[in-house]
Amino acid sequence: MPAATRPGLLHPLHAILLAFPVVLFTGALVSDIAYLNTAEMQWSNFAAWMITFALVFGGPVLLWSLLLLLRRRNRGPARLYFAGLAVAWVLGLVNAFQHSRDAWASVGMLGLLLSLASTGLILVAGWIGFSATVDREMVR
Repeated sequence: MPAATRPGLLHPLHAILLAFPVVLFTGALVSDIAYLNTAEMQWSNFAAWMITFALVFGGPVLLWSLLLLLRRRNRGPARLYFAGLAVAWVLGLVNAFQHSRDAWASVGMLGLLLSLASTGLILVAGWIGFSATVDREMVR
């Protein structure tokens, strides 16, 4: 690897904060699948809480990625990273509203699809954030 580049778009603290929504959205997806297979309401409650905390931790990550996007000259990977995070966050918010409904209407197929989409997008965004290389001269 040349000395002028460093791996990843993400500051280490940014990467640590990104780990929370990745794990929490994934846990919510697993809880939704468990709820659909068992009809045990507690799985839906777990998913609702995980989605809520994914949004709480995802907010600062999303703001940090916006600052990252505005700071870069080469915005290709940063733009994709921000777009993936933003869409995942919005889908997670819609999913939180879906999970706040009555017990039997909370998940269903729409809740599962929203969990699947937000999980997939946050994983892709994390992949982009960790795999993109940044030219140090372009950061300044």
